[in-house]
Amino acid sequence: MLMNAVESALVDSAPRRLLQRYEAHLLLELGGRTPGARTAELGCGPGYGTQLILDLFGAASVDAVDLDPAMLAKARRRLRRHGDAARLAGGSATDLATAFAHVGGGTDASYEAVFDFAIIHHIPDWRDALAEVARVLEPGGRFFFDEVTATALARPTYRVLFDHPTHDRFTTGEFLAELPRHGLDVGDRWRTRIGGDYLFGVAVRAARGRT
Repeated sequence: MLMNAVESALVDSAPRRLLQRYEAHLLLELGGRTPGARTAELGCGPGYGTQLILDLFGAASVDAVDLDPAMLAKARRRLRRHGDAARLAGGSATDLATAFAHVGGGTDASYEAVFDFAIIHHIPDWRDALAEVARVLEPGGRFFFDEVTATALARPTYRVLFDHPTHDRFTTGEFLAELPRHGLDVGDRWRTRIGGDYLFGVAVRAARGRT
């Protein structure tokens, strides 16, 4: 689901970049760096998260997907200095194989880490997105996520300013309970902020065949 004009402007603002850096450091504390890793990002927006994955987490490459052509254009400009380390594609987070076909990504066990900087709550079929994350992660690969829960989306500010799926929103408990159904073990590597509005965590992909 595409962001509306208000949220699109917000995600490309200086305050959002400061907040995203704070979020990235929380994820770093929970899951560590990814030096030299091949990684993927769900919903890259204007590319600041992609930049953090490369510069802060130390990934060797990021395959990043987004639905919005305007955001992809901004991300390409921001990430120009990274060259082929940042490979951007238009497409859906629930079908990474199609989105990344031109770079040979999105296949089973393609990545050592997948990053979600507050994107899955925009996806109506959010369980399908988690299944896709699990499919493309190699055994032992890490899923870094920060998410906005149903608690936050029910607040007046979110309801008035932003557009989000109105059905099947997830609470913290529902999101965490869904992870092991896809072979993703989060253990105690998760935290919430602001009364459960925001969820941060790192889940590890189990060996294939285990759920």
